[in-house]
This record gives sequence, C-alpha cells and structure tokens, in this order.
Amino acid sequence: MDQNLKLNPDDGTILPDPSSYRRLVGRLLYLTITRPDISFFVNMLSQFMQNPRDSHLTAVFHVLRYLKGPPRHGLFYLAQCNFQLSAYSDVDWASCPTTRRTTTSFFITLGNSPISWSTKKQTIVSQSSTEAEYHAMAMTTCELV
Repeated sequence: MDQNLKLNPDDGTILPDPSSYRRLVGRLLYLTITRPDISFFVNMLSQFMQNPRDSHLTAVFHVLRYLKGPPRHGLFYLAQCNFQLSAYSDVDWASCPTTRRTTTSFFITLGNSPISWSTKKQTIVSQSSTEAEYHAMAMTTCELV
C-alpha cells in the first residue's frame, strides 16, 4: 500500500450516517491480527471514528481493494523453530500532521515467526528524536516482559 496516505480531519464533508464507516474500520481492526501490513493504515483510519468524512470512507475502500487483490503477503509459522526472541522498534518523530505526535512501532519474533507487533501514537509530545526513541524502546520492553 502507499505509505504516503495522508488523511486530513477537514477533507470532504461529514458522513450523514457514520455507522457504516465505523463498522468497516472495526472489521479492519480485527483483520490486523493476521494482516500486519495494513496495521498502519487502519490505525490512521480509526482516528476519525467520531467525525468521519467522505474522504476517510474513500480511504477505507482503498484498503479493501488492496485486501481483495492477489495474496502477496502472509504470516508463515514454521514447525521447526529455534526459539530465539528478537524485538525491533522504530519511531517516526513528530510524523502526525494534525497533532505532531510521534508514531511508535515494534515487531517481535520468536525464531522466524512474528508473534507481536504494534503501531501507536505516543501519548506525549517528544521534545527530541532521542526522547521518542527512548519511549519506543520502553514500550517494546513492556511488551517483551
């Protein structure tokens, strides 16, 4: 999917009945359990649950078209595993155009198999990229423990 998906809370007109948008995004949130490739986009779309606009619904349909395409991604769990735990974290400092908050993500594997992943906005506004990295590592460590 296009990593440059930009959703503005003021683009388009407010949906008269937001229930269909909320239902679709809720189903996409459930689907991120097995499809980590859409986690970032569904996270962005779920931020507009209160006042969804027609541009947000268009973005939901874009994600659905992506999912309907040929299967290119998937999770593979091997029967033979070395049971080595690995964790990776990353930060996109002040990346949210509306709140200027940092997006934090982590990815944890057991052997070659993914077992946990997440992408979230940090609850605080980091003053530097170093501080943002520290919070990302803390969040990853909490997940590991």
